[in-house]
Amino acid sequence: MTTPGRGLHGHVLDTLGPEITAGEYPPGSVLRTDELAQRFDVSRSVMREAVRVLESMYLVESRRRVGVTVRPKSEWNVYDPQVIRWRLAGADRPRQLRSLTVLRSAVEPIAAGLAARHATAEQCAELTECALGMVAHSRGHKLEGYLLHDVAFHRVVLEASGNEMFARLGDVVAEVLTGRTQHDVMFEDPDPAAVTLHVQVAEAVREGDAARAEALTREITVGALQELDILAP
Repeated sequence: MTTPGRGLHGHVLDTLGPEITAGEYPPGSVLRTDELAQRFDVSRSVMREAVRVLESMYLVESRRRVGVTVRPKSEWNVYDPQVIRWRLAGADRPRQLRSLTVLRSAVEPIAAGLAARHATAEQCAELTECALGMVAHSRGHKLEGYLLHDVAFHRVVLEASGNEMFARLGDVVAEVLTGRTQHDVMFEDPDPAAVTLHVQVAEAVREGDAARAEALTREITVGALQELDILAP
């Protein structure tokens, strides 16, 4: 399904992007824009716009007299939220989930410790509100509602760290949390211990206890890795 507001080139991307990230076009493959325009029944200008987007993600590069060439995976912008989404939708999902969760485990505990030092009163209140929202949606198979509060919680932690690099990872974390839910790599109800840990992180940040905030967040990320061992081995 084409994402609303993205038009015809969005329709092309929603098909071609996942095909490239799934390896259906190996590195070095040459994509002929004329052939692709015919395949998707779009104009050349629409096809060029789609290619420009793929180029911005470093999935392909255009060469005169050659065409559009698929780049090696090592050159892809693996932090691009759309690339993450496409990869999570493919057969490589377990490895991608693990890679992203390990990234979270390296970054989020440190971010939580910094948040305990730098969070504003508004951010502390928002963090508490998100944690309570998670509690309210943690029973009765309300995973979509739980996800909204979970994503917001982790965005606030990253932003409240005061580190602009950490803050920019908010979209990455949002994609991995969303991917776990959409692809059924979650229990029907969240682990009660994990929910409690989020509430305790909010308390630690509000109280300015950096060591406790960091330790509790590390428990959350370790638990997320353990869930992958069960649900996406």
